[in-house]
Amino acid sequence: MHRAIFMDRDGTVSEDVGYMYHAGLYKVFSWTGPAIRKINDSGMKAVLITNQSGVGRGYFDEADVEQVHRILHAELAVHGAKLDGVYVCVHHPAAGCDCRKPNPGMLLQAQRDMNIDLTRSFVIGDKYVDIETAHNAGAKGILVLTGFGQQEREKHERHLHQPDLVVQNLIEAVDSILNGVL
Repeated sequence: MHRAIFMDRDGTVSEDVGYMYHAGLYKVFSWTGPAIRKINDSGMKAVLITNQSGVGRGYFDEADVEQVHRILHAELAVHGAKLDGVYVCVHHPAAGCDCRKPNPGMLLQAQRDMNIDLTRSFVIGDKYVDIETAHNAGAKGILVLTGFGQQEREKHERHLHQPDLVVQNLIEAVDSILNGVL
């Protein structure tokens, strides 16, 4: 079975600008390509997981989400990096789906698709919903302080499920994983 590093999109691999209603707003962090290249070189799976409820709310459609992901894939290619999977929940928060984080549906689907051992895998994100997702899937959760990370850390100081690690950004998270910190 494979190990994987699951990454949130907005605030983790790219800037968080709220609802991404126009692909022109999308900006990938400078360290994202090199970080994902390190994951690729390690043999672990690099997987994007993202809630995009703007689709379910009618703010934009799935084609807009796909356009943003084409920009991300192109940026990663510049660094010789690639994602092994992209999983998106487009449902409205009230839909009650099993794929919307913190539910583990996207991770469970990736597990089936790529033969992933979730107990030896990691979820990196800038919100406690990502930490909850990790916990709900049996993975380790890493909070990055980019995006909403710093605010989330202060807001959830006494939250039941704390991150296994808190780092500045995605590349520090990846380096920590690959260096055996977790």
